[in-house]
Amino acid sequence: MVQIKEFRIVMPMSLEEYQIAQMYMVMKMQQQSTSSTEGVEVLENRPLEDDVFGKCQYTSKVYRLQSKAPTWLTTFAPADALIMQEEAWNAYPRCKTVIKCPYFTKFSLTVETIHRADNGQSENVHGLTKEQLAVRQVEYIDIASAETDYWSYAIGSNSMDFSNFKSVRTGRGPLLDGWQDRCKPVMTAYKLVTVDAPYWGFGYRLEQALLAGERALFLESHRNCFGWIDDWFGMTMQQIRELELQSDFSLNKKIGMPTVMTTSED
Repeated sequence: MVQIKEFRIVMPMSLEEYQIAQMYMVMKMQQQSTSSTEGVEVLENRPLEDDVFGKCQYTSKVYRLQSKAPTWLTTFAPADALIMQEEAWNAYPRCKTVIKCPYFTKFSLTVETIHRADNGQSENVHGLTKEQLAVRQVEYIDIASAETDYWSYAIGSNSMDFSNFKSVRTGRGPLLDGWQDRCKPVMTAYKLVTVDAPYWGFGYRLEQALLAGERALFLESHRNCFGWIDDWFGMTMQQIRELELQSDFSLNKKIGMPTVMTTSED
C-alpha cells in the first residue's frame, strides 16, 4: 500500500535565506557522511529547462549507505541493498526528489517540497485529490526538539540546545515553546513523502522504516540549517554555487569517482 505523509518544518528565516541555508547544509552534511567506502557520489549538477518545473537545477546522485541498513533488512538483503539513486529538480521554492533502489526494482520514494513564507498552517499546498487527502498523514517537525531513535542515531545527531542558542550574526534565538508563532522572519518547508514498496511480507515494514528515516533526516538537516546560520548568513547565490562546485569534486574524489558534470546557473 502506498504511504503518503506530509512533514511540515517551520524555520526562523526568510524564504531567500532558507535557499542559501539549505544548499550550505546539504554540502556540509554530504562532506561529513562521505568516506572512501560510503557516502555521496555526484553524477550531474546542472541547469535544466524542464517541461514540468521550467528553469531548475537538476542533480543526479548515488548514495552508498550500506552500514546504515537496519539489522532486520540485512537478514534477507545484501549489504548493497542500500545503494540509492537520486534525481532532483530544484525550481525553488518548488522542488522534487525521486529516489530508487536498483536492488528493489519496484521500490520508489518521492519527496515533493513547497516552501512558503508562513508558520506551517497552510492547507493542501500540494493540491492533493480527495482520495490522496483521505490517506495523507500530517506531522509537524519542531527543530527545537532533539529526539533520538534508531534513525537519528544512524544519520547523526546535532546536539545543539536551541533553548539556549542565540545567533551572533542575526540575534535569532533561543527557540522556546511556541517560537513558531512569534518569530519573524518565518517560513515553512512542506515536504510530501510518497513511498511505495510493493513486496509481500516486508513491503509495509520497509515503507515505515523509510518514512522514519526521512523524518529523522528532515529533523537533523533543518536543525543544522539553523545551527549553522552564522556560517552561511550573508552568502550570495554565486558564492554558494562556487562552494557547491568545489564540494561536488571533493566528494567524488573521496569516494573514488573524480569526474562530475557540474554547471550552475543563477
